[in-house]
Amino acid sequence: MLDKITILCFAASYLVTLGLEATRFWFRSGVRGALMVGFSTAGLVAHSMYLAALWTKSGVTPLFSEYDWYLSAAWILAVIYFYFLCARPKNSLGLFFLPLVLGLIVVANFLANKQPFATPEGTRILHIAHGVFLLLGTVTVLFAFAAGVMYLVQMSRLKHKRPPRQGLQLPSLEWLAKANTRALHISLVLVLGGFVTGLVLSTLRHGEIHWTDPIVLVSSGMVGWMLISSLFSLIYKPARVGQKVAYLTMASFVFLVLTLAAFLYDSRHGGVDGANSSSRNQSSVTLQERYFGRGQEATWPRQYLRRGDTLVTAQTRRQHAQSPGGRP
Repeated sequence: MLDKITILCFAASYLVTLGLEATRFWFRSGVRGALMVGFSTAGLVAHSMYLAALWTKSGVTPLFSEYDWYLSAAWILAVIYFYFLCARPKNSLGLFFLPLVLGLIVVANFLANKQPFATPEGTRILHIAHGVFLLLGTVTVLFAFAAGVMYLVQMSRLKHKRPPRQGLQLPSLEWLAKANTRALHISLVLVLGGFVTGLVLSTLRHGEIHWTDPIVLVSSGMVGWMLISSLFSLIYKPARVGQKVAYLTMASFVFLVLTLAAFLYDSRHGGVDGANSSSRNQSSVTLQERYFGRGQEATWPRQYLRRGDTLVTAQTRRQHAQSPGGRP
């Protein structure tokens, strides 16, 4: 039964729930609330069963790949939305949370690497801590971003003395400001924990920290920004105003997007380079078969051949032909 659940099952449930949230703008309905709870529950159940099947089939611990990591982040954010759907049914929080959930699912399905991370036995616990810190930090930043957007929308309406729009009932500014501030400080602790554990893992793996690595640079910028903004809001009282905190969380969200984009761009993060190396070796075999045919003794092409990623010219070929073995 678990094998029949696909990513489309829970993504479609969340999408239908988002559509029901949007219908608040056009009409009132006493059935809509029950439908939203039903579809979001179905999505969470299917999402949970899919992750359970993924972990069972892989035989490894959770958060074993980028694909699993993004789906886990989407699951936690969906749980947060479901809690607020039941606790604050009159508020249109799904319009701000569900697009983030669906965005994480889209990234997982189309951009994330499904190859498992390389986790040596001696550092397995540290790898898990690194993944959990970054996962919870990412979810907290996304929560703060949603709360910040809601604060700015609510503040703009009150500032221009516009009546509440039908279907768009948001929490009070006081509630949003507290949620935003707390999420900002909590996310700093979690992201900082992920950053420090990442540096430790880099030192254990490479013997040093590559500060020029794009991921390390972007992560350092994100941690530095969050640290400065949190200290600034604690020391400078005017910075504790909800609007300023909302802008700080907007900037933290931008840094988060840049960091996740760097992770997706550099597939070596997490130690998946071994899988990529085997993929490159497979490509080399395919290229050799293309020149020489499967099961045939290799003879040099007329002009050149490829040796890994290095172009070997005819002159280099003759030099290698004179060496023992006659093969490069």
